[in-house]
Amino acid sequence: MSCRLAVLFLLAAVLPAAAETPAKQLFGAVADPAPLSARSIGAYARGCLAGAALLPVNGPTWQVMRLSRNRNWGNPALVSFLEHLAAKAPAAGWNGLLVGDMSQPRGGPMASGHASHQIGLDADIWLTPMPKREFSYDERERVSAVSMLAPNTLTVDPKKFSDRQFNIIRLTAKQPEVERIFVNRAIKKALCEQATGDRRWLSKVRPWWGHDYHFHVRIACPRNSPTCKPQTEPPSGDGCGAELQSWYAPPPPKPTKPSKPKPPPPEITLKDLPPECSQVLVAK
Repeated sequence: MSCRLAVLFLLAAVLPAAAETPAKQLFGAVADPAPLSARSIGAYARGCLAGAALLPVNGPTWQVMRLSRNRNWGNPALVSFLEHLAAKAPAAGWNGLLVGDMSQPRGGPMASGHASHQIGLDADIWLTPMPKREFSYDERERVSAVSMLAPNTLTVDPKKFSDRQFNIIRLTAKQPEVERIFVNRAIKKALCEQATGDRRWLSKVRPWWGHDYHFHVRIACPRNSPTCKPQTEPPSGDGCGAELQSWYAPPPPKPTKPSKPKPPPPEITLKDLPPECSQVLVAK
């Protein structure tokens, strides 16, 4: 019997019909990390997390938001990265980090909000400055992050996106562990317009839909994770030319005849994840 079949057989004995259950339901229902050696397994958007570490909800220069989601878990390398980045933030004019979603206790697909964040190497950092006081639990649930966009959504609002936001993104992108930062197209445009001197860090910053109130940072596969699939290298250049302009291209004309709607993609199940993820899910 192959390793994959053996693990799925074991899982089926523990969780009936698990093979057909959406993986987001299985991983979202687990409240604690897998007591296994720490490692990120699989790809950023198709994998899981063993031996997760918890980012404390409060630190000298960070606060975790949306505590009810229980998503402030990550590979120990990510937790260490965020703590060190937060310590450097005040020198860049940023009071501290408001940390949004990282990963679930055992990683895996989430029921809402993300396609990635599955292997404990992604984190969302709000572009709202951290206050000098500690938020209450209730405030962390209801305080809204602020969009950086102007009403036309094509540019940033200079009253909201200032040198402080520019500096914290640049500081993050310059860290050697960082593979990617995802921001709204208008934020990428603002970064391109403001950056001077060494612009190599801009290649890590990629435009993506949404991401107007936070930036998404992704670090590289750490040494403790041999089965982690690394991020591909970013395209050469700073991404401020034709690539950025493509995000502003007009949408294609609508077809004269309405096309048949495409069926939604199938849900990710355990059989779609690396075999180790079944072990991670049932570990006690």
